Amino acid sequence: MAFGNDKDHPEVGPAQFELNFSPAEITVAADQIQLYKLICRQVAQRLDFTASFLPKPVAGVSGSGMHTNLSVTRAGRNLFYDGRGKDNLSKLGRQFVARILNVADEACLIFNPSVNAYRCLDSNLSNPNEIKASAVNRAAMIHLPCGNERTARIELRAVTPDANLYLMAFVLLKVGLEGPDPAPVDTEKRPRTRMLPDNIHSAIRLFRRGERMAEVLGGDMHGRYLEYKQMASGRSPKELGARIKRAEIIFHHEVTNQMLWSKF
Repeated sequence: MAFGNDKDHPEVGPAQFELNFSPAEITVAADQIQLYKLICRQVAQRLDFTASFLPKPVAGVSGSGMHTNLSVTRAGRNLFYDGRGKDNLSKLGRQFVARILNVADEACLIFNPSVNAYRCLDSNLSNPNEIKASAVNRAAMIHLPCGNERTARIELRAVTPDANLYLMAFVLLKVGLEGPDPAPVDTEKRPRTRMLPDNIHSAIRLFRRGERMAEVLGGDMHGRYLEYKQMASGRSPKELGARIKRAEIIFHHEVTNQMLWSKF
């Protein structure tokens, strides 16, 4: 089906697998992921299994992320690459990263849209929850892989499989390419590490107050998305606890999962 997978392999959790897609134009990549998830569910159902793309389907085992690798090209040239830059990242690449980090707290609800998603933002489980970029720190929400002129990119690690791929891609590009640069940091003081919200209620509050997300999405879309997330969050307890609640499985999938919820 022309997916062009680089490699697929078992992961840490039982019956858990990692899929690596080859680079594609951003809307094509989003289409492929949506199509793959639909086909995967259908094939599993025929074999009397269930394919789940919940971020944390089972308590006590590794959750599932959707690490998103992104680069910007013009006329076939990777604009994120600079062999003389730190981590081989260009000035544009660093500006792109800084702009995303600047609005990460209010954009977190786009990247992690469900109650269940926030079970994965835990550095104790090698999952990212720090608003920073790093080539080595696994707790950083943005990873800077070692790349060359062809492969230089940024990797957004704090995103879960139930995110709306098209909305996420739009926000990343709109903010990364057009967003205002963050205010300069006082170099005489050690900056305090900013953390992503650890529950959907905090994420909703930050999203509601965030002027940048309202500007990027437009007032109508911003309000509608907020309304839907408030409805979904209201179906689950505010305290997550250790046990995966039934409501997380039934009510916090994306639309394609909600259509099939009775089969879970």
